[in-house]
Amino acid sequence: MSFEEYLKPGKFIDSDHPDVIEYANKHVGTGTADTEKTLSLFYAIRDGIRYNPYMDIISPTAYRASDAVKSGEGWCVPKASLMTACLRIHGIPARPGYADVKNHLASQRLLDLMGTDTFPWHSYCEVYLEGKWVKATPSFNLSLCEKFGLKPLDFDGKNDSLFHEFDQAGNKHMDYIQDRGTFVDVPMDEIVKTFQELYRPEYFESVGGDLYAEADAERAAD
Repeated sequence: MSFEEYLKPGKFIDSDHPDVIEYANKHVGTGTADTEKTLSLFYAIRDGIRYNPYMDIISPTAYRASDAVKSGEGWCVPKASLMTACLRIHGIPARPGYADVKNHLASQRLLDLMGTDTFPWHSYCEVYLEGKWVKATPSFNLSLCEKFGLKPLDFDGKNDSLFHEFDQAGNKHMDYIQDRGTFVDVPMDEIVKTFQELYRPEYFESVGGDLYAEADAERAAD
């Protein structure tokens, strides 16, 4: 198997961008093994890049790894893009993958804007470690998971870490619908097309929101 294409920079997985290179070197940790480097980068991105679903998802800036570094925030796609880019910088084969899920972490306001509880193209990073591909999902930071009563997704470098199947109380949470597969770079056009077909127009006209404040308000109302 050739890994060359999974080590090169792309339009969105811009591992040749100076900001991404600096970020990757800063957060790779002190370990020498690929698994150690991967785990260090996973947790840095999971908790250090703030999850924000209220982004202009028809703009390329909402998909690029370098823009996640610049803004310090992103939804699942740019966070997975950033992890993929950082791994490639350190010579570890990686590629973005996508799956459709239901009951994704969200506020009621966000669900109302979307008009559905189905989240297509939920993104993860697939990394080649110790002779096999494993999935890691750095989307939801610890502080956000705590607000929604979810266990944060951990990653050990050996087993897939794909989605939040249960909440902290052990109740069924996120449902897996289908895997859309892996790609060399982010398929932005396909993602946007699906969103425009599925989501209400109000979602694209939204002036934004604060998922963290919305979570607090919903919890206070219970």
